[in-house]
Amino acid sequence: MWLDFLAIRVNSEKAADMDFTINVNMPDRDEQIVVEMSNATLTHIVGYTEDDATLSVEINRSDLERVMTGEVRLLDLIKDGTAKSTGDTSVLDQLASVLDLFDLGFELMPGTGAQDLTKAANPFAQPAPANTNGG
Repeated sequence: MWLDFLAIRVNSEKAADMDFTINVNMPDRDEQIVVEMSNATLTHIVGYTEDDATLSVEINRSDLERVMTGEVRLLDLIKDGTAKSTGDTSVLDQLASVLDLFDLGFELMPGTGAQDLTKAANPFAQPAPANTNGG
């Protein structure tokens, strides 16, 4: 679902000329995902890899979850050796550069006074889940 969320955030005008593939291998779960940016659209397929991917990343799922929550950046995990990569890591910066952050302070009703409530965040971070404890 995280990759679906990233795909929704892609600004297609900014991504118009981008074309790359990223293999994500999670050895602890024996899971592979290929992520593709083409035609200004980010897609992914679980259970596949691309032989000539622009970037391949090997990372444990628990470490990837830290990226999803914005605790760490994937590039930092690659730099410190937690994740392994082969290929062009600059595609991660390219991807981050086309992700829009949604404005949480939009005006619901005319005259309610919209304000920007969106905090600066790691572009790959998933927002915290809603509180469902009833209070």
